[in-house]
Amino acid sequence: MTEFEKIQKLDSEYVCHSYGRFPVAIEKGKNALCRDFDGKKYVDFTSGIGVNSLGFCDGGWVSAVTEQLSKLQHISNLYYTEPCVKLAKLLCEKTGLKRAFFANGGAEANEGAIKAARKYSFDKYGRGRSKIITLENSFHGRTVTTLSATGQDVFHNYYFPFTEGFEFVPAGDLEAVKAASDGACALMIELIQGEGGVVAVDREYVKNAEKFCKENDILLIIDEVQTGIGRTGTLFCFEQYGIEPDIVTAAKGIGGGLPLAAVLFGDKTKDVFGPGDHATTFGGNPVACAGAVYILERMDSEFLEDVKKKGEYIRERVGKMPRVKGTSGLGMMIGIELEDGIKSGDVVRKGLETGVLLLTAKAKVRLLPPLSINAEEIDEGLEALYRALEKVGETGN
Repeated sequence: MTEFEKIQKLDSEYVCHSYGRFPVAIEKGKNALCRDFDGKKYVDFTSGIGVNSLGFCDGGWVSAVTEQLSKLQHISNLYYTEPCVKLAKLLCEKTGLKRAFFANGGAEANEGAIKAARKYSFDKYGRGRSKIITLENSFHGRTVTTLSATGQDVFHNYYFPFTEGFEFVPAGDLEAVKAASDGACALMIELIQGEGGVVAVDREYVKNAEKFCKENDILLIIDEVQTGIGRTGTLFCFEQYGIEPDIVTAAKGIGGGLPLAAVLFGDKTKDVFGPGDHATTFGGNPVACAGAVYILERMDSEFLEDVKKKGEYIRERVGKMPRVKGTSGLGMMIGIELEDGIKSGDVVRKGLETGVLLLTAKAKVRLLPPLSINAEEIDEGLEALYRALEKVGETGN
């Protein structure tokens, strides 16, 4: 029995079967390259679904995490820690937002944003103004409440009763937002709907929605769980939309591979939570925060401009590949629209054969390469993607 077969057997026996895993076990990696237990090499165009912002085992990140781990791994939020406050300061200085609450993952961050919006409205207006408007085709997490906020019917099953107080409107339809605004305390938007197919929301619509929200004291929540921390070529995607959100959520790439998320608050919301209003045991963990401080310090203007250039290069190359109708997204968050009859899941499986790790986003193939990927790794991955697209077209599966 091979090492992979042993791992697969143990997984089948002891791990909950809630994931449709591909038949690969990754042993080790460096930057955008990794190897399985048979020694086969892959170019990682997934970053662990946008998490490994600096790729596998970046030396500086490893040093920052290891140094902190040798001093203090956890102490609880009843006490101050230096990495936590340093990270909060960096996030606020780089975004113009005022305060940060740290959590462990994207769904938890979005839960915090929802709670903050409802408490803001309750404190100011009392009961009866608690509705959160979200967009059709959105995805905000897998807890019962964030599933309730997710505007895709496929997720609204099994776990009844879902949390009440959410209304879905079509993306781009400002009149629908206005019609749903009675009793609303917040509008919650992904600027690029990642799980929904790497679909960017119209910029003029977002600006007009922001104006309407400000005029009616409806909070604007921007879910940047996938788009944040440099993914689109700016630290946060909302910068490219020219808006000032009241609450922003971040996760995935902020921890660089360790569980970490943030809820960032603007002027209107910075004082909503007081002691005891919201908490989490592991949020602001000093080891995860130390790694995040290193990541944010790396993301200067030169680094982010390089993300834009690499994303443009990848989209240009991919647009000329077989079976491709077009591309979508910003920076290094890229969706690939396929020709009719070509299934995204089949391209991902062929990519495993040719040596590239890919993702799906509904009917599209999704690319989320490490932001630190170098030119040689990009070209190697694109060659493997090209061969995968050729293969799926030849075989039809």
